[in-house]
Amino acid sequence: MFKAIGRFFAKVADGLAKTRAVIGGALRTLIGKGRTIDRAFLDQLEETLLAADIGVTKTEAILAEIQTRFKQGEAADGAALLTLIKASLRTELSPGEDDLPLVTPGPTVVLIVGVNGAGKTTTIAKLAKRWKDQGKKVLIAAGDTYRAAAIEQLTIWAGRVGVDIIKSQAGGDAAAVAFDAVAAAQARGSDIVLIDTAGRLHNKEHLMRELEKLNRVIQKRIPAAPHHVLLVLDGTAGQNAVQQAKAFKDSMGVTGLVLTKLDGTAKGGAILTIRRELGLPVRYIGVGEGMDDLQPFDPDAFIEAIFGS
Repeated sequence: MFKAIGRFFAKVADGLAKTRAVIGGALRTLIGKGRTIDRAFLDQLEETLLAADIGVTKTEAILAEIQTRFKQGEAADGAALLTLIKASLRTELSPGEDDLPLVTPGPTVVLIVGVNGAGKTTTIAKLAKRWKDQGKKVLIAAGDTYRAAAIEQLTIWAGRVGVDIIKSQAGGDAAAVAFDAVAAAQARGSDIVLIDTAGRLHNKEHLMRELEKLNRVIQKRIPAAPHHVLLVLDGTAGQNAVQQAKAFKDSMGVTGLVLTKLDGTAKGGAILTIRRELGLPVRYIGVGEGMDDLQPFDPDAFIEAIFGS
């Protein structure tokens, strides 16, 4: 059914079924074996791309490419049209990487940021499991001290995954938790520290100030830390996720994105808009609820998955 592209492909192809139905299925129906390039076709193509949250800018660019390549009223080969669209979308994405680079000697400090409900807690658990399975020693810091539920959930996940956790009581000083976690990681020889953070609304200035304080405190132990700041975004939010990402990028120096819940939306094309507008690499995508359903982002597999038959 699909062209195989590494281990990533099967899970992504299944997880992006809704996006594929909107983009791949609709485009194949629209294009067919041959299609006259006229206004009606371009209008239908525009609707299809926008429905998948490809974004106005990129949609207009694709339409312009087609009009440049094919004359008005000309019958275009469906395969050629599909190849053009896929190639145009692929240019929006950064090269894929297998995983986050780790510092030597460790620990590598990874800060996880994002609004409540985006999937931060489960993302931390899945990353911890991924690295533990690779033989890395992982420590988690329950830095979202505003929500008792967040501390409890992360404690449960740490137990399930089998990694250490540093925490305090609800309402405690998040920066102190982060400091203690980094100190503990250094003492225990941990390879990676995953630090959860509060996820109140992204437009709250006090939250951003607290996140900035957390950065400063971590740097007292490791001046170059955090080495990675991953922003977790809910893939079902589509274009709305862009505004969240901009706020966190400006305040926290985000270095990469994690898009969750892509299995539950037909708007997987938002990856393209987020990547273009923020200039940030998509590092991982969530394509299911299982612990192994957080996958390093492979742009080639992604493009093939959403256009699969």
